[in-house]
Amino acid sequence: MTTDIRSGAGPLVLAIQNDPTDPPLMVGQWLAEAGITVRVIEACLGEQVPAVVPSGVHGLLPLGGVMGATDDQVAPWLVAERALLADATMRGVPVLGLCLGAQLLAAATGGRVELGPETEIGVVSVSRTADGLADFVMGAIGAPGDDIPAGQWHQDHIVELPDAAVLLLTNTVCRVQGFRIGENAYGLQLHPEVDADTFGSWARMVDETLDRSGCDIDEACAQFRAAEPDLIRAWRPMARAWADLVWQYATAGAP
Repeated sequence: MTTDIRSGAGPLVLAIQNDPTDPPLMVGQWLAEAGITVRVIEACLGEQVPAVVPSGVHGLLPLGGVMGATDDQVAPWLVAERALLADATMRGVPVLGLCLGAQLLAAATGGRVELGPETEIGVVSVSRTADGLADFVMGAIGAPGDDIPAGQWHQDHIVELPDAAVLLLTNTVCRVQGFRIGENAYGLQLHPEVDADTFGSWARMVDETLDRSGCDIDEACAQFRAAEPDLIRAWRPMARAWADLVWQYATAGAP
């Protein structure tokens, strides 16, 4: 069933939950602070995902998951989710895709996602490109442009961006860490929504990415918990800046 993080008269964002372990978490809370209602569609539990942006929706928040962006046999709703993201991008509806959500956004608009040669688990540094420094949303990140802490848990990489995309965030392990399509659609390979407790719960699960990584997961959990204040300081302003885009879209007379 759908759940609302906040109900009120503000704009409405649909969060697409692709995995039971990855709800909107901190990003949902930060959007609610900005007066936005986040309605969660639990696609992973069988709730239907619309293939076009419904009337009265002012933004989309596609979330993470263990499947690949084109693993339709594992997660049949991904067909509709990619169509939804393509429709939103074409119409200028604000999008903030997180991890799998970013990969789905790229795949839906002409990009390519593949299993990467390296995994990223834990807290890693990403940096803004020149375009990222000038971008309204990524420019709001509360950390130096060349040393931004980011929570990560992925093995798939966006290896080719859509032609219309602008690279905003990067690092040496995974080139595409953040991008924008048009004025309002953003994808982040990282997990700004995840807190230390959630990261710790993932660490206790059987996971292919973790197996491939060879990392010391206890050390990664300790690092994540120690870095949590810095992660919040970095990514909360970013989420609030994206919320401003949602408000602008809603007040401009969105259908």
